[in-house]
Amino acid sequence: MNRKLTASTALLLTIPPLLWAGNAIVGRLVRDAVPPMTLNLLRWAIAALILVPIGYAILRPGSGLVRDWRRYSMLGLLSVGLYNSMQYLALQTSTPINVTLVAAGMPVWMLLVGALCFGKPVRRSQMVGAVLSIAGVLLVLSRGEWRQLAALRLVAGDVYMILATISWSFYSWLLMQPKDNPEIRRDWAAFLLGQVVYGVMWSGVLAGVEWSVRDVHIDWSWQVAAALLFVAIGPAVIAMGCWGAGVQRSGPTVAAFFTNLTPLFAALMSSAFLGELPHLYHIAAFALIVGGIAWSSR
Repeated sequence: MNRKLTASTALLLTIPPLLWAGNAIVGRLVRDAVPPMTLNLLRWAIAALILVPIGYAILRPGSGLVRDWRRYSMLGLLSVGLYNSMQYLALQTSTPINVTLVAAGMPVWMLLVGALCFGKPVRRSQMVGAVLSIAGVLLVLSRGEWRQLAALRLVAGDVYMILATISWSFYSWLLMQPKDNPEIRRDWAAFLLGQVVYGVMWSGVLAGVEWSVRDVHIDWSWQVAAALLFVAIGPAVIAMGCWGAGVQRSGPTVAAFFTNLTPLFAALMSSAFLGELPHLYHIAAFALIVGGIAWSSR
C-alpha cells in the first residue's frame, strides 16, 4: 500500500531520532554511574508512572491487556526489553556516534524482516539503497579503514547495537498488525502503556540477571536523577508515542529512513556535550546512508 508522507507525519517521525540521539548521549554520560540493565528498568518504570494518568484506559477490564497478553508482551520485549537494554549495553564500549550510525542500518533490516517474515516485496530501488546503507555501516565498523574489513573484530557495542536494530525492525512491523482494540489503538498513551507494562517486566528480568552476575550499585546525584527523568519522558514516552503514530501513518519502511537522522543529531550533541568530534569516516558513512535513503525513496 502506498502511503503519502505528509508534513505532520514527517514531524512525528523526526522527533524520535532527535530524542533518541539525546538518549545515546545521556546513556554514555551516566554509564559509570548506573549499570545498563538497571538504567533501562528505572527509565521505563518512571515512564510507566507517567503514562498511567493519561493511558489508564488500557488498565480497565476488557481492554485487551490480559486477553492479548502475547501481543503486548512481544511488543514490550522487542522494544522496551531488548532494544533499549542492548543500546545502553552498547554504550558501555562504543560512542554515541558509532552506536547511532550502526543503528542507521535500520532500513536494511526493516526491508529484510518485512520480506522474510511479513511477505512484503522489496523494490529494486530499495535494494540499491540498502547496499549504500550497508556500505555506510561497514565504514563505521571498520573505523574508516576498508582494508581492515577482512580482519574485522567487532567492538562488543557494535554487535549489541546490530542485534538491537533487528529487534526494533520486528517491533515496527508488528505495530502494523491490526489485532488491537480499535479504541485502544487510537489512544496512543493507552496503547503504549500496554506495551510498557509488559516491557517493565522483561526489563526487570534482565536487570535481575545483571544483579546476579555483578555487584550493582548506583552513584546517585542530581545529574543522575535528571538523566533518568529525561530518558523516561523524552526518548521513552514522547519518542515512542510519536514513532508508533508515525509508523501507523507511513508504514515501517518509510519510517525506518527517518532513523538515519539520529547519527546527525548524535554527532552534533557529542561535539557539544562530550567533546567527541566526528571523524572523516563518520561524515562519509552518513553521506552513504543518506544516499541510500534518497535512492530508495525514488
